[in-house]
Amino acid sequence: MENDARLAGMIESFLFIAGDEGLSVEQLTILTECQEEDVLAAIERLRTSYDERDDSGITLKLLGGTYRLVTKAEFADDLKRLLENPTPKSMTQASLEVLAIIAYKQPVTRVEIDDLRGVKSEGPISTLIAKGLIMEKGRSEGSGRAILYGTTDLFLDRFGLESLERLPPLLQEEEDEAGETDLFMTKFQEAFAMENDEGGDDL
Repeated sequence: MENDARLAGMIESFLFIAGDEGLSVEQLTILTECQEEDVLAAIERLRTSYDERDDSGITLKLLGGTYRLVTKAEFADDLKRLLENPTPKSMTQASLEVLAIIAYKQPVTRVEIDDLRGVKSEGPISTLIAKGLIMEKGRSEGSGRAILYGTTDLFLDRFGLESLERLPPLLQEEEDEAGETDLFMTKFQEAFAMENDEGGDDL
C-alpha cells in the first residue's frame, strides 16, 4: 500500500511538471520505472481521489493520448470570471517575453519558445493561458506532436489591435543570436508599453 501511494504521488509530480502537454502511459512507465499495469492503477487511484474530494479543484483526464491535471468542469463559471476580469497586476518579464514570442512567431511550440529564451517557459505559458491571452492552436506535424500556441481575441482587445496584422513592426538588423533576441524583446516591450498606456489595462 505504501509503494502504491508513493507511485501515485510520483505520477502526480510528473504530471504537474509536464503541465498542459501531459504525459502518455509509455512516458510515465519509463519515468517511474514501473510496469504499465501499475502505472494505470496509480492513475486511477489519483483520478478517484480527485473526484471524491470536494476540496480539490483539479482532476486527471486523458486528452489526446496524454494524461493531464486539469480543472474540474464544475468550476468553469468561476474560472470564466477570472479570465474576464484579470487582475491589474503587471506581467512579469518572463511572461512578457513569452507573450512576445508567441505573438510574433505563432503558431509556436513550447520547445521553440524555450530555445529562443534559453530557459524553460512552462510557468509563463500557464500564466498567459490563465489570463486568457494565449491558447492551444493545434499540434505540430513533427515527432511528439507538440502543442502549438497562439494569441487570443482577448490579447487583441487588451492591446487595442484590430488583427495580428496590426502588430507593431520589429526592426530587422544583423546581429548575433543573442543580439537578435535582445532586440526582439526590447522592441516588443517598447511597442506594447505604448499600446497599453494609450488604451489598455495593465496586465
